[in-house]
Amino acid sequence: MTKTSHQDKTIAVIGLGYVGLPLAVEFAKSRPVIGFDINTARVDEIRSGKDITMEVPDTELAAAEHLLLSSTPEDLAAAQIFIVTVPTPVDAHKRPDLTPLLKASQTVGKVLKRGDIVIYESTVYPGATEEDCVPVLEAESGLTFNTDFFCGYSPERINPGDKDHRLTSIVKVTSGSTPESADEIDGLYASIIDAGTHKAESIRVAEAAKVIENTQRDLNIALVNELSIIFNRMDIDTQAVLQAAGTKWNFLPFKPGLVGGHCIGVDPYYLTHKAEELGYHPEVILAGRRINDGMGAYLAGQIVKEMLGANVAVNGARALVLGLAFKPNCGDLRNSGVVKLIRELQEYGIDVDVTDPLADAAQARAEYGIDLVQPDTPADYQVVILAVPHDNLMEQIAPWRASGQVFVDIRYSSSRGRDRFE
Repeated sequence: MTKTSHQDKTIAVIGLGYVGLPLAVEFAKSRPVIGFDINTARVDEIRSGKDITMEVPDTELAAAEHLLLSSTPEDLAAAQIFIVTVPTPVDAHKRPDLTPLLKASQTVGKVLKRGDIVIYESTVYPGATEEDCVPVLEAESGLTFNTDFFCGYSPERINPGDKDHRLTSIVKVTSGSTPESADEIDGLYASIIDAGTHKAESIRVAEAAKVIENTQRDLNIALVNELSIIFNRMDIDTQAVLQAAGTKWNFLPFKPGLVGGHCIGVDPYYLTHKAEELGYHPEVILAGRRINDGMGAYLAGQIVKEMLGANVAVNGARALVLGLAFKPNCGDLRNSGVVKLIRELQEYGIDVDVTDPLADAAQARAEYGIDLVQPDTPADYQVVILAVPHDNLMEQIAPWRASGQVFVDIRYSSSRGRDRFE
């Protein structure tokens, strides 16, 4: 590969979700970009100037004058750089599901040309780009890797709902399959990332860096979740303990809670899957996953105990859950830990209503069979559970907290005190 300039190349971003759309819009402020998604409804929504994920403001969408939106694979042929940002979920058995990634690779492979570069941003286990995706690209294109085309990996670091840490203000890890392609890919991202880039020594290093970022967070949350269970048995306020310990300069400020979303609750399984393929059974990582996966059931049990302590009959009681998304100020419902809590409460015979002003009602119904409601008055519920403290929910929390019913704040968001039950 002799040419290292990216300036005169058209970029195609495959997948226009939380990761792909901000990337496509940022690049399209100054150069031609093809934004591709197989979901025609999503493409139509963006064309209308709206982003239901709330990651890209309407004004930024309007400013992306060089963005061509498409659901037609043939339109991708005009690009020379392809950036794949599709989801990488796990299946019902917690095994990596590379189906979206491999299908995207097939789509790109059909239009791949000599000299083109394919960059993957989706979270994978180390080795997936070169071992799983490259063979698909070669088979579909008839081209030879690192002779006719080149690849890179630059892990996404989008934090849904975070208005402070945006695409351009987060350091971008980059990598390429050859030294020349690594330089070009690094320069490509450096052209839009104000915070700068970090060029990893190989694609596998970049893949590994991504997967451990969220594994580390998962384990830290698991630790404080387990501590909160222990402290609850000791009748010690977990929040008070964390505040006291947090006065030390190097204490990490993790909090207990439900773990969900497309990263923390998923990425560790990609690493453990690869480790087990190599004959090593990860002990610590999987233990953390078990703790975090079990928090929905644990919290449901603690809520029921609180109801019984308040002489509230459990079977047939009405409960209102405030918030369904996996984190505050975000409408993302993927792998929401709140769902497990709801299911457990229903197992106790509790009639659960759910409200979330940021979540998409159709998605909640399609993915979980949950119908979002406009809640009744506080008096119509025996228990109210603040699960996701969106700002607009917190603005209306006072009457629910003062209702006289059992009020449970599972994130210590509305006040200090024994409202949290870990």
